Amino acid sequence: MPLLTLKIDADTYRGTREGVPNLVRLLSKYQARATFLFSLGYDHTGWALKQVFRPGFFQKVSRTSVVEHYGFKTLMYGVLLPAPDIGKTCAAYMQAVDAAGFECGIHTWDHRVWQDHVRQRGADWTSQQMQRSFDRFRQIFGRAPLTHGAAGWQMNPHAFEQLEKFGMAYASDGRAMLTDDGALADQAAGPHRLQVNGKTLACIQLPTTLPTLDELLGRSFNGVELTPENIAEHILALTATPRDHVFTLHAELEGQKLAPIFERLLQGWQAQGYDLVSMEDYYRHVKDQVLPVAPLTWAELPGRSGEMIMQET
Repeated sequence: MPLLTLKIDADTYRGTREGVPNLVRLLSKYQARATFLFSLGYDHTGWALKQVFRPGFFQKVSRTSVVEHYGFKTLMYGVLLPAPDIGKTCAAYMQAVDAAGFECGIHTWDHRVWQDHVRQRGADWTSQQMQRSFDRFRQIFGRAPLTHGAAGWQMNPHAFEQLEKFGMAYASDGRAMLTDDGALADQAAGPHRLQVNGKTLACIQLPTTLPTLDELLGRSFNGVELTPENIAEHILALTATPRDHVFTLHAELEGQKLAPIFERLLQGWQAQGYDLVSMEDYYRHVKDQVLPVAPLTWAELPGRSGEMIMQET
């Protein structure tokens, strides 16, 4: 039975308080397993307004209705409103996910700060940010985190080395290259180990192999625009041929207004014969295999602005 790993990024205060509990209920309804990755520090979502001059930013905003999905108040955090401390104020929501039996891990300390700056920062800044997340996770859950999924698929060599120091055996920090319609550009993409600064790291990377909803919504393929009414069918066509996949979703999107789309995907994937699993489940499935080693590389993906960590196959 092929595995479809569900990786949930909780980027914001609102997403953690509202989207996360909705997703727990929906996943439980279909007896699907998943991994929730939490932002554990401040919500500076409003700082995203600095991206207005970044290539592709306006196209994404117009396609995905950012204000509708994130809310005007969230877009003011760090600008006109103080940035809430997510881990401090939402610990009970995170603990409820753990109590419901779902795997929990680290997304980041401050999503906006990490995504915008990590690629240019050095070892001290990087380790400080990651240690804050590690310590806050342990404070909330009473144990050390086992996994990590980078905010915006942004990392640097020091960050990958820090995962080794934390002793994390698996993470999902990057992407697999996709064609314009979201199909895998190379069927060999999947679990691998990274080579960083001449050293092959022990931590197994489980890259996202499917497009996200916000990368597809509003775009046209073969003359047909993808809308909330037909996007699930488009993604299910990408998974019609059985193989293991990792799908990244967001508490702010699939956990709120796009929940009906995600429910159709859950139904469709189960009908296709997929076992819906967590990152830990997928890791246990591949950990004893001889996995390829890939260098640390960056590339752009259709529907998303800027470069991100990309598996070279």
